[in-house]
Formats: sequence, structure tokens, C-alpha cells
Amino acid sequence: MTDATDATDATDPTDPTANGQPPSRLRRSPLDDRHRALGATMTAFGGWDMPLDYGSVVAEHRAVRSTAGVFDLSHLGTLRVTGPQATEVIARAFTNDVRRLPVGRAQYSLCLDDDGGILDDLLVYHLPWGYLVVPNAANAAAVLESVRAAAAGRDAQVVDVKEALACLAVQGPRSLDVVRSGAGVDPGDLDYLDCQVLGQPVPDANDLAVLARSGYTGERGYELFVPAGQAPRLWDRLVAAGAVPVGLGARDTLRLEMGYPLHGADIYLDASPVEARLGWACRGSGFRGEQAYRRHTADSAARRLLGLRATGRGIPRAGQIVFRAGGQQPVGETTSGTFSPTLGLGIALAYMDSEIAEGDALEVDVRGRRVAVVAARPPFVDADPRA
Repeated sequence: MTDATDATDATDPTDPTANGQPPSRLRRSPLDDRHRALGATMTAFGGWDMPLDYGSVVAEHRAVRSTAGVFDLSHLGTLRVTGPQATEVIARAFTNDVRRLPVGRAQYSLCLDDDGGILDDLLVYHLPWGYLVVPNAANAAAVLESVRAAAAGRDAQVVDVKEALACLAVQGPRSLDVVRSGAGVDPGDLDYLDCQVLGQPVPDANDLAVLARSGYTGERGYELFVPAGQAPRLWDRLVAAGAVPVGLGARDTLRLEMGYPLHGADIYLDASPVEARLGWACRGSGFRGEQAYRRHTADSAARRLLGLRATGRGIPRAGQIVFRAGGQQPVGETTSGTFSPTLGLGIALAYMDSEIAEGDALEVDVRGRRVAVVAARPPFVDADPRA
């Protein structure tokens, strides 16, 4: 098996977000020339032309787990919400309890529709001037619409600053040293999900810079939001400081090893936070879709998102049927699946009948052949972004 193919075609990161756009109409990152100079394999993602890998998904994956990697996340949405009632806007638009989020902290949250379906999952950063909201690329327009609807009639301003900003993420055990040396900033004692403004304390589209200890790999890491024009030089410095360029392929395998859900695959409009085991991110009140969400929590969910770890030879892929060992009645379906470079075996996420429990012996139909798996609660690997 070749590492690039085996690591990427399990949960194809291009699948939910290509938007059917021809290459000529895809948006390009401020770092596009850097990616091409490095020989990156480019792919459509969320309406953007982004690097899938730079030659080996597995090598990039292992670099993040062992040293440090740098990702171009400039395709992510970025919204600025300010004004006296900015907190009320965020509380209405998203599910987590932003009223308890102090300045200098970020939180994971969900954006629901009126029926309680998951429009997106995202991070909200509370900064001295207001909030920075970072949705997934494919859902940025829907999230913007939801936030603007929440701001209607309130004293708050919602601005899409995507064109002005780039985002670079440095992830891995050596990320602190790389950020200090390459970015020329000292994160000091930032804890996981801490954030701070760099430069001017007042947000300006041309001078907005934020450092956050966040990421989606499970490793210690930092995300830097900087003016788009500064991104190429920052990328060069981070690479010179020892960060390995990493594409979307390894970002997908890294997040799946942690059991982090991917919107469009593991979570979507037809999935409730209860089914996705994301009720912990619904601690707010008065948010859009709350009534539907509360009704769902009062009922017994027929299915739950659970992890699968292969015990037999084979790699589960998305959209494959799960059975009890030796059984004929389907008990679930995979939503993401990949070869884990860290473990050297197949892993997956799947919506399973609610009676399936951790440790149950199961089988996945992989192209007509049953592969033995065991139900498991992620993360699959020993990694902790808080370390």
C-alpha cells in the first residue's frame, strides 16, 4: 500500500466541499505560490484550491505527531463581531455558553438550524474588542447569514474579514519553539484555547492579528491569524524554523485519530448534537434551534456516533455498513474511515444503533469482505492538545 493513497481516500477531504467549481473559479490562498513551489498536490476544498499533500500524507502526519507541522488554513471563514451587544449575538447564533467565556479564551460551539440540525461546528475567540468567529470553509456563508440574523435589531456589527486575513497553524510537540523562532512572538504560558491580540488592540481589517493555542490535530499547537499580505513571509519563517508543510490529507488523518468530527461527513444537518455526542457544546440558552435540541434530548436517540478500531486486516471507509460479529442485521454505517499512521491499522467513526457499546465486537463490510472491528470511544491515540 502506498502511504499517500491509503491515508487520503478513506475520508476524502475534498468530498463535501468542492462546490462543483472548475479550477479556474476556485479561490486561492495568499500562500498559493508557496504551495506550488513545493510541488503540492492541489485539490478543490470549500470553493478553494488548497494543498492536499506535498508528496506523502503519512510523512506529514508523522511530522506533526513527532516534531511540528505548519498548515495553511486560510480557507477557513473569519467573521468579526463587535459592539455593545456582540455577546448577545453570539449567544443567539451558537450553542455554547458564551456568556461565561472570558476575554482571552476560545470555545468550541455549534451553529444549528431551526430544526436543531448542525449547520457547522466552529471556534469562537473572545478578544478585547469583541469576537472572532472561525467557521468551516464550506459553511462560512451559512454561518454568516445566521450571525447576521442574530444581530438584527441589536447594537452589534458583523463583518466578514476573510479577504483581509490568512490563518497558519503550527502543530506538534515542537510548535512552541517554532512559533517563538519563526513568528517572532512568545506564546508564554498560553493554555489550551487561550488567545490574544497581536499588535493593535483595536480591530482593523488591515492590521488584525491574533495568536491562539488551538488546532484540530490533538497535539500542542498554535493558530496565527494575520493580515493576508504578511502570510507568505510568515510561512517562510515558520518553515525555516523547522515546521514541515502539511496538507489537508494529513489534517484529516490527524483529526480522525482524535475522533474529531468533520462537518459534511460525521456531522451534518440531519444529525443532532445528541446523536453526534456533542451535547457538551450546547450549554448556552436562547440559541437558534434550542427548542428542537431540547426536544431531542428528552427522547432516546436511536443512534450515536462511535469509534471503530480494526482488529482484522483492512481499512474501513466512509459509507460502509456495520454489523455485529457474525450478524446479518446492519447496526450502523461509517461516516469517516482511514488508515491510522500512528497505530498502523484502520479506524473509523460511525453512527451506531444506541445499544452498541464500547468493546462490542463488530464487522464492517469493506467492498464485500467483512473486516473485524471493535467499538471504541475516541481518541484512538495518546495525544492531548492541553499538554
